Amino acid sequence: MISTAIRVARVGSAAELAAAVLMVAGFPALMLAALVPSVPAFTAAAAVTYLADHYLHRKGSYLINRLGKVRAGLSIRFLIRQLLLVLLLARLSLADNLIYYGAIACFIAFYGLQAPHGALVQLIRNRRRMPVATRNVDLASRIRIPDAPPRRLLHRSAEKMLHLDLAAVVGILVAAQVKSALIGFIGIGITVAVATLYVLALVPYVRGRKIPPNAEKVLAAVDDWLGEYKPETVLYFSGSKDSAYQVNMWLDTMEKLDSKPLIILRERAILNNLAPTTVPVICVPGGVHLMNMDLSTVRVALYAANVGKNIHMLRVPTIKHVFIGHGDSDKLASVNPYSKVYDEVWTAGRAGRDRYAIADVGVRDDDIVEVGRPQLAPIQTWQGVPEGRIPTVLYAPTWEGWDGNPGNTSVVLAGENIVKQLVQADPPVRVLYKPHPFTGNVSKEAGAAHRRITALVQKAAAERAINTRFVADTAAQAQAKAELSRIEARLAQLSGSGGDRGDEAVATRDGLIDVARHEEAARLRAEWNDAYWRSFPSWEHRVITGAEPRLYDCFNVSDAMVSDISSVVSDFIASGKPYAVTDSAGVGVEEFKRNNTAVRAAVILSNSASELGELLGAVRAPDADPLAEDRKELKRYLLGPDEPTSLEQFNTAVANLALKAETRNVGQQSRDAAALAESEAELANAVPGQRVPTAGDTDGVGTG
Repeated sequence: MISTAIRVARVGSAAELAAAVLMVAGFPALMLAALVPSVPAFTAAAAVTYLADHYLHRKGSYLINRLGKVRAGLSIRFLIRQLLLVLLLARLSLADNLIYYGAIACFIAFYGLQAPHGALVQLIRNRRRMPVATRNVDLASRIRIPDAPPRRLLHRSAEKMLHLDLAAVVGILVAAQVKSALIGFIGIGITVAVATLYVLALVPYVRGRKIPPNAEKVLAAVDDWLGEYKPETVLYFSGSKDSAYQVNMWLDTMEKLDSKPLIILRERAILNNLAPTTVPVICVPGGVHLMNMDLSTVRVALYAANVGKNIHMLRVPTIKHVFIGHGDSDKLASVNPYSKVYDEVWTAGRAGRDRYAIADVGVRDDDIVEVGRPQLAPIQTWQGVPEGRIPTVLYAPTWEGWDGNPGNTSVVLAGENIVKQLVQADPPVRVLYKPHPFTGNVSKEAGAAHRRITALVQKAAAERAINTRFVADTAAQAQAKAELSRIEARLAQLSGSGGDRGDEAVATRDGLIDVARHEEAARLRAEWNDAYWRSFPSWEHRVITGAEPRLYDCFNVSDAMVSDISSVVSDFIASGKPYAVTDSAGVGVEEFKRNNTAVRAAVILSNSASELGELLGAVRAPDADPLAEDRKELKRYLLGPDEPTSLEQFNTAVANLALKAETRNVGQQSRDAAALAESEAELANAVPGQRVPTAGDTDGVGTG
């Protein structure tokens, strides 16, 4: 029942639910205490509402947001509490007492200070919001960007300001109880004085050297940096904060380009979720600002997603534009008709080319280039199950998508069957469940199925932990956990977590990455991954969510995978390991393989998952695996040859396209020059006997 209430109220825990109930019930209790009247009861109810409100704000509860939507926001709640306090004083027959008028005057003055406080906070935030935000771009040497105001002034500023009424409320309640106005006026004085000081403390940050330069100066500094750096290849990306993974997967490739790379983002949320990189990054939310940036040296623009904001870059004719996508699969998104707006479309292997030919969406075969998948380099090829370890099967379903197609994900119809059979397999296997991060975002059924699958895995893990058949090396695990703590502490130091990192302007000013620290962090993340898998038994079932460990890390510790039609399957094929794909829509094995290239070397599962035995058989006896050769052939077809490497193919494609762009631009300049010369010649011959004036001539006046 509690879990249902938590889900309905959309709070994160039982503690949040309790705080929400106490806060909502506290206000009727305040009214009752004021009407009775009872100072102790009012004090207790007020304390409950203060504490519950503060707790929910600190937790960022969804309920707080909803209260604001129904006109019961933070300011209203404080105002109601203060009005009820005035009602209490009236019911105590203190309406003729100075404390009654003092309370009313205090709250009027207090709310009078809210307007300048809110205006100053908003003005500071607006003035410190940069027209562009950057990383690894040296703007500090070009413009002066002052430090941000202390975090204590701006962080949750409205809540802090309103809570300053606490001194007045406490003083008035004590005054009402002891029948002495003096202590009430002391509390009132503290509230008004501190609130006034809070407003005055904000004033210096809206004037003079405390504010960053205006947009014109910032954009000029960015153009100055661009003119010095001279970027050649741009990775352009726009999307929601949840889609940051689509650009993050290309960061390593961008760092290894032979040409000078630059990343252009369109949303601040993406910048905030961008993984660490040494590549210069410019976030340009405004389309006009982007179109006015000096990108004259850029020859190739790479696009990881088909979105409307791409048009702001696509309009630049001196650049060749390429769709590289964020995965390779047989989903309809992989043959989006939008792709024909690009000069070229790069696919991993021959399969991508054939996919566009079959779809017939206007992308010409001449415009398709096979470049492999550079991101797949970390995926290790299979050498069989190590001696002494039970096999590991990864269940990595995709999400439900936007269109409600039952074939999108196996989670709803097949997920529980898959997990039940895997955890009950004999000989045993270990199950890793790593769902897509979007699972449940659209479909309630998918969200509910995900929670049931999670419960199944966790229950099986608990049962296995007490089974004497499975023995854990507790000493080794304790050592690995100690390593994890050490690594995480050092990574926190390197990332600066837990400190006051300022605001967007400061992050832009101080955004030059320390390469040595970046390399150390990369090494530590690899060590963290190794320690993570050693921190629990190799037979323990596990639910894996969040960014770490990464999907490819899960690939490397697994011996087989069950998934759905998505780029996950195409990527897993690089490992050469057995895999199964669920035909959730029930189209049939032959039709399913005909429609989806990536499953042609897979075990096809129905929603009952009764075919899982074939997959487990291939894992336990690789020599008898009937699909082993099919997987090798399919890997070449989907992902291209192993030699040259994908990174070499990618760099070659960039260089070739840059040459095409330069050839086009030189040709255009030649045509423009020829047209100008022709125009001048026509002008010179327009009137017989009249010549074209030279720079030294005066306007219609002879030199005598």
